[in-house]
Amino acid sequence: MRDIILSKLHEIEKANGIKILYAVESGSRGWGFASNDSDYDARFIYVRPIDWYLSIDEKKDYIEYPIDDLLDINGWDLKKALQLYKKSNPPLLEWLSSPIVYIENYSTAQKLRELLSSYFSPVPTIYHYLHIARNKYEEINSSDHVKIKKYFYILRPLTACMWIEKNNTMPPMEFGKLIEDQELDQALMDEVNKLLQKKTSGLEIDIESKSPVLLQFFKSKIEYYENYLKSVKKEKTSDYSSLNTLFRDTLKEVWGLNNI
Repeated sequence: MRDIILSKLHEIEKANGIKILYAVESGSRGWGFASNDSDYDARFIYVRPIDWYLSIDEKKDYIEYPIDDLLDINGWDLKKALQLYKKSNPPLLEWLSSPIVYIENYSTAQKLRELLSSYFSPVPTIYHYLHIARNKYEEINSSDHVKIKKYFYILRPLTACMWIEKNNTMPPMEFGKLIEDQELDQALMDEVNKLLQKKTSGLEIDIESKSPVLLQFFKSKIEYYENYLKSVKKEKTSDYSSLNTLFRDTLKEVWGLNNI
């Protein structure tokens, strides 16, 4: 499957006249709890030729392809990615720690990792993860049985909130690293490990009876972070200067110094 994805990415480069700087796996395979039939979620950052950026008309700054049963693939233009990076966009920041990297050309991704401490904003990121967890919790609360994957769609963002509160850094993409970082009740961990084994050895549609242990954990953590966010202030974000430099340096690195 890796070869298929790489072939598709190279096709995208040729068809659009772009250079892919960075491409990774996102979604359940990147998170570390894919089922046997999980699809592949490839995400990439690309750069266009310099002239594309030197015009006044608004242009499409993303590339996406129809989702099929096997592959979901889309990417962001570098300028769009840097604008989102300044806002501490969680999905983008997650990509930088993906355990499955398809392409890492040039120095852009590594420079973004090095700048992360200056641009990461804990409070908006907790808001992002809490919003996901709350919505998914409300979905499962009204039914007697739950798709196993939905438990992890709540567990992962809540443990991401816990990571941020504890470490004040961007949480890693992998669920295993998030859960290992916390000191959780053994009964809860036993339930998580049981469901994780079922999830990774089963199918996306597999369901499970409601878990009182997990539901209580979800409820308490959601309430905790709703109150926590009332007591913390949003930090002032960094300016564009380092990202403008990175943008220009990437254009030079990809297309050549003489073209800038």
